[in-house]
Amino acid sequence: MENMKQRRTIRKYQQKDISADLLNDLLETSFRASTVGNMQVYCVIVTRDAERKAKLAPAHFNQPMVQTAPVVLTFCIDLRRFSKWCRQRNAEPGYDNFEWFVTGAIDALLVAQTFCVAAEEKGLGICYLGTTTYNPQMIVEALELPELVFPITTVTVGWPAELPAQTDRLPLEAIVHEEVYHDYTAEDINRLYAHKESLPENRQFVQENNKETLAQVFTDVRYTKRDNEAMSKILWETMKKQGF
Repeated sequence: MENMKQRRTIRKYQQKDISADLLNDLLETSFRASTVGNMQVYCVIVTRDAERKAKLAPAHFNQPMVQTAPVVLTFCIDLRRFSKWCRQRNAEPGYDNFEWFVTGAIDALLVAQTFCVAAEEKGLGICYLGTTTYNPQMIVEALELPELVFPITTVTVGWPAELPAQTDRLPLEAIVHEEVYHDYTAEDINRLYAHKESLPENRQFVQENNKETLAQVFTDVRYTKRDNEAMSKILWETMKKQGF
């Protein structure tokens, strides 16, 4: 519990490999994560090759850890394997739809998070890349993913070469609702976000981006409506192209 409370994202790694035995043990452990119907509709693409990492990098906006981490893991929805098994056993699958896209995403993310906890317990550092769903078509091409396989998250992993400060988190009361959802008043929002807004690094974000509030940094600079809609269109089109 203490390790989990003290965890932090690691973006810089030692030039030290992760043994196949250790990685496979961590992956096998992560496959004990909960899964809908014990169907395990996910797969993991392990990337160690430098040229393959270079092909993946543009999809992740060339974030340096994609090429500097010894291992890059792409966790995918995989309805292909299960559907093939069904057909080879005279059963007609019906998993090429949005419901099972979501189900596969849940399964894959449960596995990814379980892997991360296990890896950190072994002293490894990890970084989630949210960019996986921004440019899925590029990842599909780089990893040669067939129909009914779709990248949902990417994790870089390696031995830490840094000990960065922990990033802030909202307080418990901001997230937990007892029995039913309790909507937030303006006073609640002010109180719950006060600490985040007061942090020097967040004040600096506001100043550097010439904004009035931290919220504007998110809406006007980091995650804009225009970008969100463009990425949503790409995501939807790629889902269709992959057979969902």
